[in-house]
Amino acid sequence: MMKDDIAHVLYSQETLQNKVKELGARITEEYSGRTPFLIGVLKGCFVFMADLCRCIDLPCDIDFMAVSSYGSGTSTTGAVSITKDLSRDIEGRDVLIVEDILDSGVTLSYLKSYLNNRRPASIKICTLLDKPARRRADIAADFVGFVCPDSFVVGYGLDYAEKYRNLPYIGVLKPEIYE
Repeated sequence: MMKDDIAHVLYSQETLQNKVKELGARITEEYSGRTPFLIGVLKGCFVFMADLCRCIDLPCDIDFMAVSSYGSGTSTTGAVSITKDLSRDIEGRDVLIVEDILDSGVTLSYLKSYLNNRRPASIKICTLLDKPARRRADIAADFVGFVCPDSFVVGYGLDYAEKYRNLPYIGVLKPEIYE
């Protein structure tokens, strides 16, 4: 059972849903009268972004990118790779990058710069989890759900070796699972 690999639950399903509603309300207020273009960073964002866009009371355009600096390990390699790019133009659009976790910042820093070259009207970042203890790039999110402790977390879209994404909560993975 997957739950046996979890040391403890960090954010319950109810806590997550309440925070997503709060973020959706803040984004609705921030983009009032506009149509934000949400760009989800796959794969980790898919659960969070699905819930978040339903909590934004505005028309939204949505697309996804697959970007990685992790390979198959647990820490960033520093080399960013785009494996799926946008299918639509963002020039003149209000872009909101939606990410599951901001830790090293390497991927998001690269992605923000990459997208900025496409001349959007604005670019902001929404992350469910912010893990500043791991930051290696000078980047901050505009909308943050939780400041996360420096633990290996999984669930609600976050994975280890492509597992645990389907947990309805975010939990701390037992070290013996990934060491």
